[in-house]
Amino acid sequence: MELSGKHAFITGGGTGIGLAIAQDLASKGAHVTITGRRQEVLDAVAGPNITGVAMDVRDEDDVVAKIAAAVAAHGPIQICIPNAGIAEGKAVHKTDMDFWRNMMATNLDGAFLTIRESLKSMRETDWGRVIAISSMAGLRGLPGAAAYSASKHGMIGLIRSLAEDYMGQPYTFNAICPGYVDTPIVTRNTASISERAGISEEKARAIMVNSNPHKRLIDVSEVSAAAGWLIGPGSQSINGQCIQVTGGHM
Repeated sequence: MELSGKHAFITGGGTGIGLAIAQDLASKGAHVTITGRRQEVLDAVAGPNITGVAMDVRDEDDVVAKIAAAVAAHGPIQICIPNAGIAEGKAVHKTDMDFWRNMMATNLDGAFLTIRESLKSMRETDWGRVIAISSMAGLRGLPGAAAYSASKHGMIGLIRSLAEDYMGQPYTFNAICPGYVDTPIVTRNTASISERAGISEEKARAIMVNSNPHKRLIDVSEVSAAAGWLIGPGSQSINGQCIQVTGGHM
């Protein structure tokens, strides 16, 4: 697959799934703009085809300005991957509005703003792909994580509606729904589960590992391969879909 001349925009691209997708697309010739909150993290992974831009997906003005600047520098965005997100669990009766709003602002509002601003230039081209990184929690309830599950369900609703809006046009909208992936988020959640449940970190990690049907964490390369397929040749009829990368959930 040759992506020379294509501009990809990936939020949360400094680590984990976002970085894996960015490196894969850059290796195929695309220029990739990655965003995150910490410029030093982005600078550490930037390269000839990867530009890092500090951006807070919760801040509308920041998203509008940074995407406009990226388009001015590297051309219209034809591959948009809203990936930035937080994954934290909390029982509903312990969930305050600050926790709820931050979850929605990051995971759902951030995806909406990123897609909205990217479409402004994508619509001026003859080809485009939007791939939201959702979660298995976007397709089924995740115990102890109502706010997170709701945000990821909302992302899928957004993608499905956009697929209907642009049906028959040269743009597709899909979501990837991974299970537990071996990323820094799992590392952070291991400590959080351990503390909340009063169990060892080894047992906390095992809970996440065993939640995947094949009893192992998913590698980021498996998720980036799914994104590559949705971008690559022959993907034009894959639209409005939720691609599960979970190890066997049905």
